[in-house]
Order: sequence, then C-alpha cells, then structure tokens
Amino acid sequence: MRELRYFVAVAEHSTFSGAAAALGMAQPPLSRAIRLLERRLGVDLFVRSAQGVTLTDAGQTLLDESFHALAAIGAAAARTRRAGLTQSTLIATAKPGTASGLLRRAVDAFTETHRSPVVEILVAGYRGQTSMVRDGRADVAIVGSPFDSRGLAVEVLSEEPRVAVVATDHRLATRRDLRCRELLGETIPVFPDATQDERLYWSGRDRVGAGSPLEVATSVEISTTDVGDITQVIELVALGHAVALLPRSVANAYPRADVVHLPTVDASPYVSSIVWPQGSRSRSLAEFVRFTVEFAGQEQAQLHRGAS
Repeated sequence: MRELRYFVAVAEHSTFSGAAAALGMAQPPLSRAIRLLERRLGVDLFVRSAQGVTLTDAGQTLLDESFHALAAIGAAAARTRRAGLTQSTLIATAKPGTASGLLRRAVDAFTETHRSPVVEILVAGYRGQTSMVRDGRADVAIVGSPFDSRGLAVEVLSEEPRVAVVATDHRLATRRDLRCRELLGETIPVFPDATQDERLYWSGRDRVGAGSPLEVATSVEISTTDVGDITQVIELVALGHAVALLPRSVANAYPRADVVHLPTVDASPYVSSIVWPQGSRSRSLAEFVRFTVEFAGQEQAQLHRGAS
C-alpha cells in the first residue's frame, strides 16, 4: 500500500521532486521504490524526461486500479472500527431533496420494526455518495442516474420519466411533448467536471446508437453551462439561457410561472438505486437494503394507485 501511495503521488505531481515534497520524504528513496515496483510488475510505469514524468499505458491502468485499492483499504479500516462499537451502526447517505426524503422515510420505518442496527443519515452533495461508500465513510447510499457503479452492488428502487424544462417564451414552449432530437443545439446545465456519460444523459443523447433517431446528430457538440445547484438550473432556464432535462419529481418541486414542463417521450428515465460495497457480507446491511427496496416499492405502488 505504501508503494501504491508513492506511485499515485508521482503520477499526480508529474515529478519525483514534487511527489517527494508532498510525501515528506527525500527523492532518492522515492525513485528507488518506484523502480522496485516497476521491476516487480515487469513494466515501465512512467516515461521519464528532463521535464518530469508521464504515465505509460501500464501506468495509467495501475493508477486507475490504485484509487480503488487505496479506497478499499480505507473503507475496510472505517468499517472495522464501526463493527467494534458496542451498538451496531450503519451510515447511509443521499443527496438533498427527493433522495434524502426517501432515505429518511425508509430509516424511520426501519427503526420502528428493527432494534438494530442504528442507521445514521449523512446528506452529501452531487456525486459524493458513491465515493463515500467506496472509501468507507458510508455503508449504503441512495443515488440517481447516471452514476459509476464500479465496485458497488446495486438494486433499483424506482424509475420516473424526465421532462424538458423550458422558458415560457422558448420556441418549444407550446408543444405538448418533445423528442430528444429537438433539444439538439440547446445549452444544457451540468455540474462542474461532468463526465461524458453525464453530459450525454442530461442532454438526452445517452440512447444514441444504430437506428436511433439521434444517430445522425452524434457529431454535434453538446453545449453546456456549469451550475451549482438545482435552483440555479431553473433560473438559467427561466432566463432563456438553457434547457434542462429533469426528473419529473424534481421539476415539480420547483414550480414557476416563467417555465413550462414538457414530457420528453424518448428520454431515458431517471432511476433511483440503493448501492453498497460489492461483496459485502454484513447481515445488518443486507437487512436494511432488503427493507429499503420493499419500502420504496410500496411507496411507488401507492403513488400509482393515487395517480389512477
């Protein structure tokens, strides 16, 4: 693990001197440690030059794997410490809004019928839940699509359609419904550092493929603007600066007279899931996951009965 931390530091700083300073050690032993790691693996991890170092293909693979390995070790330590507590405790996390509301209701219902474990809730920002489960800060999370499922076990809780949110004076505002291809060319709000998968999903282009109506438009660059939260998304839409493709429940939670919601019939749904570490053998965690899946299913059934 020490060698992996050394390797990650060199990869992140692109120089041995910078990595050594960050690690609080001299450069020669750091260089020797990396050379030893390369000999043991039988590959070169870096291309060395006077300007610094760059990763080889093998080095990039190890870097990707190192993050997961280091997170797994940290998670094991965190969960071991919690397992040693007198009372069994689970840490559950979700983002603010619909997800945290569902988590709170599930935990309240679980507590009424189960004396153990105690479930504590942490509310985390966008995209923070999966990393918290991976590094052990949380045992379980409710997340929304899209998300990186590597290293996680997943159970779907619910699905709902997405709607296009546009300003009342937008060219599409009078339509009864839309197709994703009609959003091509519009500016889409995304959170900073959005991945390509996220950009495709929030622009309605995640289902592009052979035979798709969007296939001919895959070369059109997605225009995006960074946002910090959902209120900023709605404000940008109202000003006519962007069009948002949002889960119906999220759009309904922010009603405004200067925007309209248009069903987008071919948009992929918004999926809420519960995730936990892949390979977990915790009985208390398994019980809470089973309970939450059943609880969410009952809520969805009640909503459908009410709608009909």
